[in-house]
Amino acid sequence: PWLGGKKPVRFNLSLSRTQQFLASFGNNGRVEVNKDQQFSITGVSLGIAKRVQWPDDFFTISHSLSYQLYDFKNYRTGLFNFGNGKSNSLAYTFGVSRSSAGPGRIYPLTGSIFEVTAKFTPPYSLFSDKDFASLKARSEELTELQTERQQAGSDLTTAERNELESVDQERFKWLEYYKIKFKGDWYTRIVDKLVLRTNIEFGFLGSYNSDVGEVPFERFFLGGDGLGRNFTLDGRETIQLRGYENNSLTPVDPITFAQEGGIVYNKFSLELRYPLTLKPSASIYGLTFLEAGNSFNNFNDFNPFQLKRSAGVGLRIFMPAFGLLGIDFGYGFDEDLRPQSAGNGPSGWQTHFIIGQQF
Repeated sequence: PWLGGKKPVRFNLSLSRTQQFLASFGNNGRVEVNKDQQFSITGVSLGIAKRVQWPDDFFTISHSLSYQLYDFKNYRTGLFNFGNGKSNSLAYTFGVSRSSAGPGRIYPLTGSIFEVTAKFTPPYSLFSDKDFASLKARSEELTELQTERQQAGSDLTTAERNELESVDQERFKWLEYYKIKFKGDWYTRIVDKLVLRTNIEFGFLGSYNSDVGEVPFERFFLGGDGLGRNFTLDGRETIQLRGYENNSLTPVDPITFAQEGGIVYNKFSLELRYPLTLKPSASIYGLTFLEAGNSFNNFNDFNPFQLKRSAGVGLRIFMPAFGLLGIDFGYGFDEDLRPQSAGNGPSGWQTHFIIGQQF
């Protein structure tokens, strides 16, 4: 809403609760839900954004404060090391954006859109007397032992599993991290209504204290159509990269050999668009694209030129009653990062359905 004054000021307040129960197939082949095994997220956020006139009239500055409570109850799925306990996330986000794309938002001909956001939690470990180095070392030791035993067909003992849960619950009771993201779009008019869209994205999830380590939440999952971007089970961000299956360009953890989310990613995209019709009742345009990107487990491994490449064609239809719909056919030129894909060669052709404002 407009909070008054001569300039528009956006204000938002949101309350949310997400609850998931563990489901499995029973002996009768039907899905059975166990409500004694559950995971819930309770969140509240407060935000404000205002347009400014410096450096020019296209800039907007935003601030937001958010709190999320992750509550586990006997929820052992392998997604996290602890299936019982709570994690708290209190974060402040500062954003700067500039938007001069136009003349229309559905099919811009010229201009650009830039956005930089920085999200921070308090550095709790600086004010704590916990021995985080010992907690991290013990967690890694038990996780390695768990992986070795699972590969041999067994698992941790009940006492060892309870200790691993207790250690990680203590490490991540209050999440501490910082998250930097950048996204830029340029629209260049080639001739008539033929437009080249150039896109660059970058994201990094860091930690203040190496003894605590990177949090298991808020990570980046790269690859596919990106339709899971609203899936907030663990605060993850789903990043689109056509020509590959969903989340298939997410790095493998060296200890668990599972895809637990990257902490740094980059992505580049070139998209050539041409409209078939731009009527108010329906806007339709075709496109061809080149894309490349990758994600990594840590910043030391980050190489902005070590990319997974793809190319393809697509179609977009915008109708006021339904929003933006589309379909893309992309070919991945490289092998994805999933363990089961090792040695299989290029990803090949993939079909992606687009619902909402994607790419």
